[in-house]
Amino acid sequence: MGSVPEVPFPDTPGSLPGVEVLGLPRLVTRTGRRTDGGYGPVRPAFHLVISVRAGLLPCSVDSTECVAPGGSWLWVRPGQELRFRSGALDAEGAAVLFQANVLGPDAVAAVGLDQRAWRLPVTLPPPADAPVRQTLAMLETEQRRLGSLPLDVHAGIMRHLLAVLLMRLTHLPDDPRARAAGSEAFHRFHQAVENGFTRSHRVADYARCLGYSVRTLSRATRAAVGHGAKRLIDDRVLLEAKRMLLHTALPASRVAERLGFPHATAFTRFFRERTGRTPTAFRLHANRTQD
Repeated sequence: MGSVPEVPFPDTPGSLPGVEVLGLPRLVTRTGRRTDGGYGPVRPAFHLVISVRAGLLPCSVDSTECVAPGGSWLWVRPGQELRFRSGALDAEGAAVLFQANVLGPDAVAAVGLDQRAWRLPVTLPPPADAPVRQTLAMLETEQRRLGSLPLDVHAGIMRHLLAVLLMRLTHLPDDPRARAAGSEAFHRFHQAVENGFTRSHRVADYARCLGYSVRTLSRATRAAVGHGAKRLIDDRVLLEAKRMLLHTALPASRVAERLGFPHATAFTRFFRERTGRTPTAFRLHANRTQD
């Protein structure tokens, strides 16, 4: 049992620094960590926007299993745990790999670059999907034409096309969920949970620190992600618990301590209510599955 290896941004000769477009099979073979049973988990140190054009892409993101069908999009953020499953090489599509520093501050703010994806995968309605795919095709074409223009001009074009792609993905017409996810109350609450979920699991604590009522945070969270504020906190705690159980040798009592539970019994009760297994049983089952 060990930590999940980090995958650095690829240093591909002839490519622009900080942004690259790959075909899906090439992405799987270059990014996936091959094991006897298929692919092991990795943590990309970069953003990864995947477009599945045909077939099915089986994978897991932060221990959440998903099968991305043709026509869908998947956005994996830096530090998230990605694992391709058997059959991933059969999917057709493309992936945009990029580092956050290739985007300007206005684009970073506009697309909510520091917020993790809430829906995996996403299928866009046809009127919104067509311009996104057109922008991706332009990115692919521009990468193939590297050398026909000065390097700084190519880099500028790629950065602008990337910004357009991300803005179209994150700002769909008539999408109240996307607008709600960009609200100040939800954004501040989300950041506060990321910073404090190991210390407090109570919505009231975050509401008091942020200057909102519990009701306001619950409404903002439900509008943005479809469930209440308490579940957002619990989901983040559960994700970190699974990571520790899968990738460290810490006993459940130490995991409980690191996640801010008053005692191991409270952690076991919390974990079993949400997964159907005790922490120890979850670890044993996961290890048998990966062997």
